[in-house]
Amino acid sequence: EVQLVESGGGLVQAGGSLRLSCKASGFSFDDYGIGWFRQAPGKEREGVSYITSSDGTTYYTGSVKGRFTISSDNAKNTVYLQMNSLKPEDTAVYYCAAVEAEFVRYGPWRWDYWGQGTQVTVSS
Repeated sequence: EVQLVESGGGLVQAGGSLRLSCKASGFSFDDYGIGWFRQAPGKEREGVSYITSSDGTTYYTGSVKGRFTISSDNAKNTVYLQMNSLKPEDTAVYYCAAVEAEFVRYGPWRWDYWGQGTQVTVSS
């Protein structure tokens, strides 16, 4: 069974940091892309970042570039999202997702596997 399990969310003050973790089971990260999405209440789910395990290609949406860093530990089948200089606008439920690497540029509808989501709340 393919599973993605997220952890690391919580409440933090503006300017603080959190590290999200996504642990996968049932498949290898090889040949897959792992992405982070977020969804605030009443807002569309948006892609935040992704990494392709085979070649290490990374992507960040403009609003988080320079503040967030995605990384992977393939031996542990785990992907991390280090979030620094957090802003209230970053408040959302964050989801980890996986898809074969050739589909990482597609919208959320194409991503095959999803974690349960973890709440990130940034106070002013």
